[in-house]
Amino acid sequence: MTSKRPKSTASSAGSRAKDHPDDILPMVLTSATQELFACRADEDLTGENPYKLLRKDDIVQDMKTRAAVSDFSPVKQIVLDYPEDEILLVFDRDFTYGQAFYLVLTPEAKDRILKPPEPETSEVSEVCEVSRTPEPKPWISLGSEQEIEEESVNASRENLWSKFSRVWRSFGAAVRFSDRNTADAKDGFMECASYQDERFNIKQMERDCGMQAVPELQSSSAQTQWKHRKNMYMQYEPREFREEEKESILQSESLKNFISSATPRVLQALQQNEIMDVFFDDWAALKTRSEDDGVEGMTSGLRVYQAFTDQQYCKQKKISSINWHPTINGVIAVAMTEKVSLEERFNQSTKFLLNPPLILFWSFSDPANPQLLLECPDDVFAFEFCPSDPNIIVGGCMNGQVVLWDISAHVTRLQGSRPGGGKNISINTDAFDFEEKRENETPVVRYCAVSAVESSHKALITDVQWLPQTFEVTKMGVPVESKNNICVQVVTCSPDCSLMFWDIRSPMTAGQPTSDRKQNVDKKSQGKPYGIPDTFKHLDRTWKPLFRVALPMIETSGEYSPLKFSLEDYTCDSHTGSHADGVHLHDVRSEVTPRYSQLRVPSAKAVKSLEDVNTKLYIGTEDGEIVYTDWKLEKDNDSGRIYSAKPLHCFCTHDWWVNTVQRSPFFKDIILTVGGWKFAIWKEDVMQGPILQSACSEQLCTVGYWSQSRPAVFFIGKEDGNIEVWDLLEKTHEPLQVHSITTARITCMKPWIFSHKLHFLAVSDDLGMLHILEIPWTLHSGSSNERLNVRKYFEAEVDRLLYFSKREDIWAQQKREMDAEELKKKTDLVPPVKTLEQIDEEDRKQYEQYLTLEKAVLKGADLLPATDNTQDM
Repeated sequence: MTSKRPKSTASSAGSRAKDHPDDILPMVLTSATQELFACRADEDLTGENPYKLLRKDDIVQDMKTRAAVSDFSPVKQIVLDYPEDEILLVFDRDFTYGQAFYLVLTPEAKDRILKPPEPETSEVSEVCEVSRTPEPKPWISLGSEQEIEEESVNASRENLWSKFSRVWRSFGAAVRFSDRNTADAKDGFMECASYQDERFNIKQMERDCGMQAVPELQSSSAQTQWKHRKNMYMQYEPREFREEEKESILQSESLKNFISSATPRVLQALQQNEIMDVFFDDWAALKTRSEDDGVEGMTSGLRVYQAFTDQQYCKQKKISSINWHPTINGVIAVAMTEKVSLEERFNQSTKFLLNPPLILFWSFSDPANPQLLLECPDDVFAFEFCPSDPNIIVGGCMNGQVVLWDISAHVTRLQGSRPGGGKNISINTDAFDFEEKRENETPVVRYCAVSAVESSHKALITDVQWLPQTFEVTKMGVPVESKNNICVQVVTCSPDCSLMFWDIRSPMTAGQPTSDRKQNVDKKSQGKPYGIPDTFKHLDRTWKPLFRVALPMIETSGEYSPLKFSLEDYTCDSHTGSHADGVHLHDVRSEVTPRYSQLRVPSAKAVKSLEDVNTKLYIGTEDGEIVYTDWKLEKDNDSGRIYSAKPLHCFCTHDWWVNTVQRSPFFKDIILTVGGWKFAIWKEDVMQGPILQSACSEQLCTVGYWSQSRPAVFFIGKEDGNIEVWDLLEKTHEPLQVHSITTARITCMKPWIFSHKLHFLAVSDDLGMLHILEIPWTLHSGSSNERLNVRKYFEAEVDRLLYFSKREDIWAQQKREMDAEELKKKTDLVPPVKTLEQIDEEDRKQYEQYLTLEKAVLKGADLLPATDNTQDM
């Protein structure tokens, strides 16, 4: 019996339901109903097994128990009139009829869905024609073998025999080998190219070549515009000499003399055209010669290779971070941020909601259109590709949250192949797009997970880095051995005076109850838009940091505000700086793609601690300080409180905030810092200060980056749009080259080794423009002993710094001793304070001495009175 669908039931299914057959009914089932009837979406029912038989008595009991709250209350009469004991419920994963489930109303429809009819197979004729190879026809000669025989070359003279031998004095002599520059090697091997020998030249007087007669063609044009067009034709008749005139011209002496004089020159020109390489690139030959030649050639600078911009996504925005794709050459990602203030953001909140921030992927194959768009919850100021899985991207937002993306479904598009016949449909189902979908639309990928707001940074995230895959850290910051040999932890910093360590694995332990586990999964699955990968669904909106590192000030109260930091690369000790074509430093990664949803944070007791990992790092602050600290946490023995120790050193070097803290790719203990109007180079075990410090420049230094192929070269971006190229082996007081790239402020720079011959430098500015510059041969190809020379230079600078530091200590000690001596002299010259009795006694004694001396003088001059003489007698 077939039941008709009542009008009230149809309206309860929702106004968004599409047209559906009369024997089914789309339904909305809450999570409580799914849990009660064991029909949870994507768990009990999946796309491969979407059917569930519900007992009629259970449905009736649910309607009696929950009454109008029951999801089956709109179909109460249909359920009561159903003739069988079990009703079929189907999980509609693709929302074919507008809802996630639909109920089958008739037994006939249930049988039709569960037992579909088998397709009829047509009888195939057993008789098949067997294709046979055609038999060859007999060859009939038409005279071509005679032409081939005439064209063949037969030796007409005897062969010449030559014998080569070494000079007698060279027999038994010692062999001496010398080094050769690897830059001279072409494609990995030494080539002995042919060349023209000036001492041996053959004049080819005759050449045998084939010719073919064609009709005479003529082409003409005029530099005018044909405004008034009309159909017409014109026929020309050539003017020719008469036979008598032709005969006289051919017999003239002037023509014979001209042909005799012009024939050798024409033959020489034809010969030169045959033996000369017309495809030789003269521009490529204008490069610096090798050191063996001993001649300095021309040095060219940075050249613009390509530029990327888009009026829709880059207008009135700036680029805050750039990163080359680690495995796909020619693909680069940029983060676009607004240039407005926070007050304007609040005033234009609706505009930002309709146009969310994006990360654009550009490709050399299509410079006009971005290949991929990553949707961000807020402006992203730093993002990085995962070294072990480039499809995983982590970013730091302006609101302090950490975001994760998974672009595994779009790798083929970035590589150049577009599935689906070139028709790409956006995956983002939550975007407010009121326009019609266009063909070849750039896909928009929504983020997989975002950290919890209450546990994130309290200010914008300015730097983010992945921990190396060789180790991981515990909640106390102790490095331990990595079990999976993949990158699973991230470090972020923010001006809220903290660094945070994050783990992308599930924090749930094996002892957690199953009910809690299901409840958490159910909460995370609710509100999850369709089409987003579930790689990190265990972290979405519940992600918390592993631990937090505070930065208290050394001498005073308060904390440092970090902007950039640099960890020691645990695996970069074997870097040589020489790469083959197509091989890059970042290509060494795990071969197995990890399943992050199945990974768990191990217990601290089950892992082995590593003692050789350096846990110290350099940090640049917004006040221009360079802080050297340890990320390990300490525990108070009395109270048991965990706290961050004070930094080891702090240097006030830069005048303004620090925008670059980067280690050299060739020396793991050499760090480049850029901030304010100067840059500095540091050595990690030298705590006396920077080993090299530039003078203050006129323009603000905005960014810096080391060269990936030459240890002595690095690049500095300026506020006026210029780029300075520094070479420590050439000049240390001024840049080697200065290039004007743009008129706006340079925001980011990052070099990349595309191949052995092509090296690029990506430069972004404050106008949203991305410039790709080609690094010339002189700046990316150095000498074989350049790394050794740079190391010697750094060691000499360290010795100089230590010497002056010791001299300053000696001078300070000498100054203290001199000040003590002067103080002692001053104290000795000051007489002691005397009383009035002592002063009177001294005056009396001085007066008595004066009287005695006066009497002695008068007596010697016989001037004493007689009384005095008598008395003396």
